[in-house]
Formats: sequence, structure tokens, C-alpha cells
Amino acid sequence: MDRAPGLSVRLKLTLSYAGFLMLAGALLLAAVAVFLVRYVPLHEFVFAHPGATPERGPSRRALLADFIPTAAVALALLLVFGLTGGWILAGRMLAPLTRITEATRLAANGTLSHRIRLPGHSDEFRELADAFDAMLARLEAHIAEQQRFAANASHELRTPLAITQALLEVARDDPHSDTAELVERLRVVNTRAIDLTEALLLLSRADQKAFAPERVDLSLVAEEATETLLAFAEERGVTIKTSGDVSPALGSHALLLQLTTNLVHNAIVHNLPHEGTVWVKSTDHSKAVVLTVENTGEQVTPQLVATLVEPFRRGTERIRSDHAGVGLGLAIVKSITQAHGGTLTLTPRAGGGLCVTVRLPAYVMGKSK
Repeated sequence: MDRAPGLSVRLKLTLSYAGFLMLAGALLLAAVAVFLVRYVPLHEFVFAHPGATPERGPSRRALLADFIPTAAVALALLLVFGLTGGWILAGRMLAPLTRITEATRLAANGTLSHRIRLPGHSDEFRELADAFDAMLARLEAHIAEQQRFAANASHELRTPLAITQALLEVARDDPHSDTAELVERLRVVNTRAIDLTEALLLLSRADQKAFAPERVDLSLVAEEATETLLAFAEERGVTIKTSGDVSPALGSHALLLQLTTNLVHNAIVHNLPHEGTVWVKSTDHSKAVVLTVENTGEQVTPQLVATLVEPFRRGTERIRSDHAGVGLGLAIVKSITQAHGGTLTLTPRAGGGLCVTVRLPAYVMGKSK
């Protein structure tokens, strides 16, 4: 934004310091002048020694005549002192602001790794610098995450296109190939590309918080999700156990259903080959509602668990699975949770498998607590 040139803050502070100092000096000198006028007699007689003839002493007029030039010199010195001292003090006071401005310019030019790290005790400038450093750290992490996401998404979208191209080239070179098999393979690849695109759109919708909040009972959402995936769980030999009381949350029913479905689907897929179990539980904790999804399965390390919510992050067991999805299940769960002002916690179970906890603000009397 173009602005008309004006006085610098340092010069304004300097003039303010000097002005206040001049005002204080003028008031002090005015008080002295009032004292002289009020308490010094018009003519004062003094005695050189006891018994001597009184002589005329200094008069009020003479004292004022001597006082006024002295007061003018004092005010001039105060002005010089105020300007000089004010300029120095303003420079010292604004030094942290200069560092913050330089860091802001670097950030505007794309250098997000720079930090102010303002030394000294806590004050307003240091709180501002610390808040700015924290903002830069979050921006840097967010941009790095977006860059990884874009690279992974490009790779994931390129894979089905490359497979499709290869299948079409094979069919072109072999006119007598099985057309039905080719069509089926193309259908599978196209379905995967559609699922990936829909997952990306859902992730974007969750990140933008583009939904109208309403009262959503997590216990009913959990039942709806488990009923939808019941046949899939029976096919894989997994038992789903649901429990919980009424757990009203404030949010989007569609997004929270997607969140729960992703968690239950993930718990079914990454389970024991036979006789696995999934526990789905919703609880109301007055100020928050909690959805917990646990599953049996292979042992997972805390290091792997910490990365599972990243987009397109898969463990080695997921790559070999026919139901692995597109690698956005837990990333979507994380985005939906954050869009609802909640927290997502993943912890490995001692006996193998994973425990996922979603904590959301509760809904009471039309408002979230």
C-alpha cells in the first residue's frame, strides 16, 4: 500500500519527550515566578548591621528582571537536553521493533526460517517477537506439510494414469488381447483414481471448515458407521463391539460420519488375519465428548504411530492390502477433528493394534461448551 511520507516514530517520540520536558520545566519556572511575585515585597529594607540605618534592598521588579533571562536559558538547555536525550532513548526503545520489522520483511520475501529471538526479560516487544517467531514456525511447518502433500498427491494421481496408459498401449500392440480383462482392469484403476480425487476434495472441505454446525450424537454416528461396515468386517473375520451413552457434539453430521467410518474401516483393515476385534466407544465428559476406536493387530512402534496422520503415509502392511485405500484416511480424520476444534490422539496398544481417541467440544443448549 502506497502511503504519503511522514515523520518517523523515533522523531515523534523524540519530540514528545522534549515537549513534555519543556512543559515540565516551564511549569516549574512559572511556579518560581509566582512565588517571587506573591511572597517577595515590592520594596524590601535591609539592615547592614544592628543599629544601622535601613537601606533599600532588591525589589520584586529587579528579581523578576534577573529571573526571566535565566529562565529562558534554562528552557533552551532543557530543549537541547530533551531533543538529544529523547532521540537516544527513542532509538533504544525502538531497537527491538527494528529487528521485528527486518524479520517481517524477510518473511514477506519467503524466508520463513529466520527467527527474531529477542533477548532480555519479558515485555511487550519481547512478547510480540515471541509470538511472531511462533507464527513463523507454524507457517514454515504448514508450508512444508503442504509441499509434501502436493508432491505425494501428484505421485498418487500419476500412478493410476500411468497404469491406464500402459494398459492401453498393451491393448493397442495386441489387438487380440482379452477385451473384458482390459475393461475390468481399467475399471479398477479408474475407481481408485475417483476415490483418491473424492478424498482430496473431502480433505480440502474439512481444512476450510465449509460446513454448518449442528447437534450430532456421536453414539448414533458410531452405530451408523459400524452398521455400514459390518458386512466388510464379517468378510475379514473381524468382530465390532460398540458401546457408549448419548454424546452430543457440535459439528457436521456428514464429516463426523466420515471421520468415524474412516476410523472403523482403518481398524478393520489393519487387524489380525482371523478373529480380530474392533471396539468403538463414545463417552460424554460434560465439557467434551470422546470417540474411541481400538483394534487388535500387529505391534506398531510409537515412531510409526506418530507419522500415520500424514497424508499418503502407509505402513508396509498397508501397501500389500487390497483394501488399503488411498492413504488419506487418518489425514482426513485429523483435518475433520481440527475443523471441529477437537484433538486427535493415536497410541499403540500393549497387545498389538492401535487406539485412536477423538475429543470434541460438547453441545449444550444450542452451543458448544
